[in-house]
Amino acid sequence: MPKSNKRLIVVGDRVLIQPEEGEERTKVGLYLPQTAVETQSVQGGTVLATGPGNALAAPTELNEEPWKIGAVEPRYVPLQARIGDYAIFFRRAAVEITFEGDRYLVVPQAAILTLVREEDDQDEGLLSF
Repeated sequence: MPKSNKRLIVVGDRVLIQPEEGEERTKVGLYLPQTAVETQSVQGGTVLATGPGNALAAPTELNEEPWKIGAVEPRYVPLQARIGDYAIFFRRAAVEITFEGDRYLVVPQAAILTLVREEDDQDEGLLSF
């Protein structure tokens, strides 16, 4: 059966993750503590898409009435997660969805504990271990 032209659009501060099924060692080489694996309080997966981030309030003119809707472009505080990152997150905060037969998790950025990313020039301020 061919796939349709539908696509998932992630909104707000949420991240779409392809979950990794419960192994003690993740695909990127991180070891999860046995307590985390047993109770499944954390889980890992690959970031497939991110929302635009948290919306910022639109600036208003001093003489303008704030309830009037203008044609101001929305502005967002961007998310730290990027497509391709490996995320470890709180399992309880994730919402499982099935889209066209595939299983995904939608996770708020606040539930992500850590990200694993290939280094590039934009990551100068991040710690590397």
